[in-house]
Amino acid sequence: MSYLFFLFVALMLVYAFVIGFNNSGTLVAAPISTRSLTPRTAIALAVIFEFIGPFLFGSAIAATIGRDFIDATAIDLNVLLAMVVSQIVWNFATWYLGFPSSATHALVGGLSGAAFAAAGWNVFLVGGLLRIVLGLLLAPVLGFVGGYAGMKLLLWLVRNATPRVNVVFQNGHYFTTAALAMSHGTNNGQQSMGVITLGLVLLGIQSTFQVPTWVIALVAAALAIGVATGGYRIIRKLGGQIYRLRPIHGFSSQGSSALIIIVTALLGSPVSTTQVISTSIMGVGAAERLRGVRWGVAGNIMTAWLVTIPVVFIFSALLYLVLARVF
Repeated sequence: MSYLFFLFVALMLVYAFVIGFNNSGTLVAAPISTRSLTPRTAIALAVIFEFIGPFLFGSAIAATIGRDFIDATAIDLNVLLAMVVSQIVWNFATWYLGFPSSATHALVGGLSGAAFAAAGWNVFLVGGLLRIVLGLLLAPVLGFVGGYAGMKLLLWLVRNATPRVNVVFQNGHYFTTAALAMSHGTNNGQQSMGVITLGLVLLGIQSTFQVPTWVIALVAAALAIGVATGGYRIIRKLGGQIYRLRPIHGFSSQGSSALIIIVTALLGSPVSTTQVISTSIMGVGAAERLRGVRWGVAGNIMTAWLVTIPVVFIFSALLYLVLARVF
């Protein structure tokens, strides 16, 4: 089984790279589209703080995914292999189509589908399952409310300001871009770290669920390399097609998104970072001008989120049945 484990770890690092690649545009869409930061500066900030993120804020999400979600004694490594292959295929497909897909939805659907095919419904642990479902359901609500409330507060604070206040928000993108990348790194990094550590436990390489430092470092590097190399297809959709962003909008949406993602990470509830960021842009737009939000584009993005879990669930379950015969 050792070669299968190395294959699994390699695929998980490819998966982490794909997540960074796919979400790069999501992280830097606001500062680039508002011309607050140059593309090179925005991406450099995102890469640095994406790498730092997995080392911070503990491992509560990793524990939820790898220890509290499914019964490890009822599954084998084929479950994890089926999950990671389904993730890579799905994320590349949605990147090609230019939709900001939810990697968290895909991971939950893939891990659930393969585990169900292996052991049925009894494989799921109620506590972890409820925590994950609650996080996924609340993410779009929190994103919209956070963006709306943040924008209303900023509009009130600058109600008597001159246009020069835009310089403040443009410079503020240095901070919000770094915070958003860091929050993305800890949320999505911990998801990968949790699955790899689950593999270590399954093979008896370690007896308890504790994320090793080498796992954190490898995942952080894979995410950062992914952010450095991709994502421009998403920038146009998030940066202008949902709502025409100005510096104040980008500052508000990035800041509120980062805060929400970091808080949920500390609580151990994985959320879709893409979902939080996208709905925060909707909330920011609605706070200023409800009719200015392009709800049709937003609806298309939400449709992609809704189909992710069932499609990846089925795909991963079928992959598991194939792998179970081969290995």
